[in-house]
Amino acid sequence: MTSIRRFLSRIFALVAIAAIALTGCANAGGLTGNYQEDTLTMVNAMREAIELPQDAPNRAEIQAQTKELINAYAARYRRDGSVGKLNSFTTVRTAINSLAGHYNSASNRPIPKKLKDRLSSELRKVEVALDRGY
Repeated sequence: MTSIRRFLSRIFALVAIAAIALTGCANAGGLTGNYQEDTLTMVNAMREAIELPQDAPNRAEIQAQTKELINAYAARYRRDGSVGKLNSFTTVRTAINSLAGHYNSASNRPIPKKLKDRLSSELRKVEVALDRGY
């Protein structure tokens, strides 16, 4: 009787852990699983982050949200072979790497104008590529 009870409690614990893990990963970072929608979400978040004034009161919060979205996006799509060679994906990854690099090395400093201009250009290219289906 004790071994059955122990077995059932272990099964219950395993099912509970699996349910929590699957629920937590279902909408990681606000992503839907639709590549085009998720990429536009990423573009809009990055655009908001780079256009944010240095003295904005919610600057740290926006930066943290953008970092979280960058991590979720990279985790979801970096190994997805169906999007790996799309122009939109390679360009958005370049932009992500540039912004993440700035955040990791100088998050308390403003984004340099040269980097802002390059990121804005890359984000426009991503939107055009998405419109064309690339």
